[in-house]
Amino acid sequence: MSLEKRIFLLLAAALLPVAALADINSTATVNAGQNFNFDSGAVVSSGGDIQFTGSQITFVGSAKGGSLAALGISGSAGFSEVMQGGQAELQALAGFATSSPIPASSITAGTGNGTIIALETNGGNSAAFLVTALSSGSISFQFITYESGTGGPPAPKITGIYNGSSVIGPGYVNSGISPSTLFAIRGSNLADPNAPVVNQDSSKGLPTNLNGATVSVSVGGQNFTPALYHALSYEIAGVLPAGTPSGTATFTVTYNGQMAQAQVQIIPSAYGIDNFEGNTAVVTDAVSYKLIAYVNGGGSPGTQASAYPGEYVTIWGTGLGSDPQDSDTTSNGQQHQISTLVQVYFGGVQSTNVTYSGEGYYPGVHIVVAQVPQGVSLGCYVPVAVITGSGASAVVSNTPTIPVAADASTECTESQYGITGTQIASLGGQASVKSGTILVGQTTSPGKNGGAPTTMDSAAAIFTETNAGGYGGNGGSVSAGACILSEPPPADVNTPQVVAIDAGTVSVKDPTGVTTTLTKISQTLGFYGAPLSSPIPSTGGTFVFSGTGGSTAPFIGPFSANINFPNPIISWENQSSLGTVTRSSGVQYTWTGGTPGTFVTMTGSSASANGVSGSFTCIAPVSAGQFTVPAYVLLGLPAGNGSLSIENTSALSTFTASGLDQGIGLGFVQFQINSVYH
Repeated sequence: MSLEKRIFLLLAAALLPVAALADINSTATVNAGQNFNFDSGAVVSSGGDIQFTGSQITFVGSAKGGSLAALGISGSAGFSEVMQGGQAELQALAGFATSSPIPASSITAGTGNGTIIALETNGGNSAAFLVTALSSGSISFQFITYESGTGGPPAPKITGIYNGSSVIGPGYVNSGISPSTLFAIRGSNLADPNAPVVNQDSSKGLPTNLNGATVSVSVGGQNFTPALYHALSYEIAGVLPAGTPSGTATFTVTYNGQMAQAQVQIIPSAYGIDNFEGNTAVVTDAVSYKLIAYVNGGGSPGTQASAYPGEYVTIWGTGLGSDPQDSDTTSNGQQHQISTLVQVYFGGVQSTNVTYSGEGYYPGVHIVVAQVPQGVSLGCYVPVAVITGSGASAVVSNTPTIPVAADASTECTESQYGITGTQIASLGGQASVKSGTILVGQTTSPGKNGGAPTTMDSAAAIFTETNAGGYGGNGGSVSAGACILSEPPPADVNTPQVVAIDAGTVSVKDPTGVTTTLTKISQTLGFYGAPLSSPIPSTGGTFVFSGTGGSTAPFIGPFSANINFPNPIISWENQSSLGTVTRSSGVQYTWTGGTPGTFVTMTGSSASANGVSGSFTCIAPVSAGQFTVPAYVLLGLPAGNGSLSIENTSALSTFTASGLDQGIGLGFVQFQINSVYH
């Protein structure tokens, strides 16, 4: 997915602080002449929200919607990002919804780059669907519908059961719960709504009945009653007993004499790394217990600016597997190694010195102590990965990041993002951060129905104000020489509060002097975009952005900024050989050209037949000429149809405006192909 799409979706996904719950997430096939009701998730003979005529999609009643193709959002990867934003993003996209029919001729089918349509239903709910198959006789799609109501039903309702640290949604290889693991049950009416938000003291023994709620687990003909850390109306956290066998487990929450049930897979191990502020790993120095952060800080135990090669650090999380030597309910102050094979990677470099165990004082908490290897990438967003098991049974964790520098007293730096650890900490310490990003790019994508590739030249600008808690995380960024794995979080995960900034009228003048005025896509998103009025010259050149400044709070003053478009254009040398990806072997990119001193971003995504999707992002210096995506990263993606892309970005430029804390600009050239992941 190209840089402007990623930034747009990350911002849109965090737009509103709505803890929306996905009511329906399924697939459907509608024959010509039939209607579909997104509020009930059913094909109907009349009424509903849309009708498929064979030649177009028409909206029924007061329902309205529109294709997201104009925003460059398509395919399973785009749909996953829309799901990540949840109801908040779909509400934000409502500004472009109309009742106009959508011709079938304008729709692309398939998980790779299929059309995504967002809509408002007759029931007042938000929905979206990805077209996976299309003919004159029928249309098939994956869809999701969200409740618009604010109150929960009187009976308990479970929306998901997750590893308490990684919170990875169902369907992924690494989404199961393992014995002796912290789990989180999310939903509504799960326990007393007035219960205090506090964890129980494990030194006194964790209770099995808390705030009126109990949990039971049934699997393999056996029943278990987990001990609970907390029980709130929207979340229950507990420890899965060590003796729980593998298989499909039914979790039952009982509250006020009523029950709710949901199923989840129990697997031998699936480690989740604890993280905060989006995707920053909870990692401490193994001796001082100082939290690895962006700056040195006092207190007890305090913070350390960066990890460094040779340092032993402690990774905090859960999911190493059964720990029968330690209690599931009561701390004993002892650490016993868990009999699971563990590998640890920092920035794609494997650590050769690793130990792991139950933490001892907190049942369900598992720690991994590893030495940061020599040769690791240095930067503010170095990913950490813990792999449990081996061969076909290997399971990769989530991949949050930490800052890594030459030594403990040196702050991290990120040349491709134009930021340092001190700046990250400083901006994150503000009540809010006002930022702006301007982009000009050329994207070459696969043609429809096997046709010739299409090239689009476009410009975009995004201006937003983010609450501090949402700014501190890396937002999907990764340091050069490394990769991160992205699995869309469940819809019931809260997102940072982001509001749009009014920048006034924004335009861009190309190297030939032709000016394009960008369209404000939505009043809510703070996103401006448009195709360029003339093609980008093959020799690149300077693009000049101008903004008149806004008048509706929050707003910024006038600005002017330059972007030097990449030259020479990057050439993806082995593009033709990557139509098939063998996940267990990794995948190598090779390229020539690109702007000296800049970086290459490689991305890929895949989706399974049941709609589970994921993606990776890797960055390397353009001078490297090649990069191999590690097998452990690809094994976190589902087998199925997907895509690969390569992107060369220009040298980072910065700009200022009154009222703006940070302004950056980038030019990019991207090539995308369809791929099948095995």
